[in-house]
Amino acid sequence: MKAMILAAGRGERMRPLTDTLPKPLLVVGGKPLIVWHVERLVGAGMRDIVINHAHLGGQIEAALGDGNSLGARIVYSPEPPGALGTAGGIAHALPLLGYPPFVVVNGDIWCDYEFDQVAEIAGRLQQRRQLAHLLLVPNPPHHPAGDFTLEFGRVAEEGEPKLTFAGIGIYQRALFASVPAGGKGELAPLLRAAMREGRVSGEYLRGRWVDVGTPQRLAALDAELGADAAD
Repeated sequence: MKAMILAAGRGERMRPLTDTLPKPLLVVGGKPLIVWHVERLVGAGMRDIVINHAHLGGQIEAALGDGNSLGARIVYSPEPPGALGTAGGIAHALPLLGYPPFVVVNGDIWCDYEFDQVAEIAGRLQQRRQLAHLLLVPNPPHHPAGDFTLEFGRVAEEGEPKLTFAGIGIYQRALFASVPAGGKGELAPLLRAAMREGRVSGEYLRGRWVDVGTPQRLAALDAELGADAAD
């Protein structure tokens, strides 16, 4: 099973830190955000990893190379300036991801999810002809309204209480069939359309999760991980 890490965003809320460094290379707990993801994916047996990039993407390739030093096999999916959006970026990378379901992780989050159940989830997607499986978390202070509801393993766009999409999903390539080659697009509209067909499952992500979207949250997470290491 293959994995993809989304790393093409400009990181506007992280400026000025991201003026000279792509957001996935920002360091917390002694290593770049993206390295935490690669290590956890490899630890769960997913060595084949696709990384898209746009803003300062050459720095990501220089830092990670082919992934061998991390036990991974990394290939890159470069995008034009401005990037293609979440759905556009995934659709652009489909030739590298192949046909079985794949897992996608946002490059600007941190979590301790171990990915051990991802292959089993992917098998269920195929058996039940679902298009996506999302991980959801309690709404953080900066996103109190949430995104979707979760009831009996099914994700929907309406109802209460709302939870927040964690930026981790397992997808069938058919979800992206409407995205033209090289076209721009966001993931949320595709997911909402699939939800209306009852084809999106989900689960509650138990454990630690942080949307590392601002310099303040980055500093707080770095301090927290540093305190953990000192204990």
